[in-house]
Amino acid sequence: MTISELARFHLGYPPPGIDELVCDDGEPMESSRHREQMILLIHTLRDHLSFRSDVYIGGNEFLYFSETQARNNDFRGPDVFVVLGVEPGERKAWVTWLEGGKTPDVVIELSSVSTWEEDYGHKQRVYAQRLGVKEYFVYDPFSGQLDGFSLAQATREYQSLAPNSQGRLPVTQLGLELGVLPGDFQGSKIPWLRWFTPDGRPLATSEEKLADERQRVQLEKQRADAERQYAEAEKQRAEAEKQRAEAEKQRAEAEKRRADLEAAARAEAEERIRVLEAKLAGQRQSK
Repeated sequence: MTISELARFHLGYPPPGIDELVCDDGEPMESSRHREQMILLIHTLRDHLSFRSDVYIGGNEFLYFSETQARNNDFRGPDVFVVLGVEPGERKAWVTWLEGGKTPDVVIELSSVSTWEEDYGHKQRVYAQRLGVKEYFVYDPFSGQLDGFSLAQATREYQSLAPNSQGRLPVTQLGLELGVLPGDFQGSKIPWLRWFTPDGRPLATSEEKLADERQRVQLEKQRADAERQYAEAEKQRAEAEKQRAEAEKQRAEAEKRRADLEAAARAEAEERIRVLEAKLAGQRQSK
């Protein structure tokens, strides 16, 4: 603790509040790709964890963990970070002494040629030794290199994470994985760093969800059309069967009428023969 901090402590001064801290330095991210990558990670994770009321997901905002650091303004916050066990809601910056000392559980830095030394050096040490960030990831959106680290609590040092057979890294704090997947986001068809469920499904973007919904509606329409066509064909088949049965009935009736006519004609002929034979027999007897 510095002399200034000791003086504030002994005099009973509270640490600086949010309105006393710098929350925007006006510096843009390294590139539009870095910005879009951050948006992709934050939005898909927020949507995935929207049912929870104990998660804060932030990005490209200041993180304050000591008055000295706040005064010197020598540490920019993570590009993407997740804090578990806290109230969600908007913050201008993450200030640990305003959050009960809570620090991020997961941090992702989007690296570049100008920041990689800081990301793998000073920031990595701060996240491990000062903040105790349990899982730390560094990703370069242009080279596609992804590295992950898990904090060994006993030594406060990071251990490298090994990728699984699909090349993805585990994010045990969230029950997810991180991996690179080619895709189309914000009009850019490039490899993107994505969140994955343990069974290998990427957390969908709003565009992907819209496309899936359109496909679902189209498939539902095709299914309804197929069912309608089937019903129409079944109706036609039933009508044809009805017509066939009617024709069979008419044929049977016609056959019966023919048989009846033949029987009647035969009976009439037999009766004439019988009458003639009777007459002939009578004539013979009269002679």
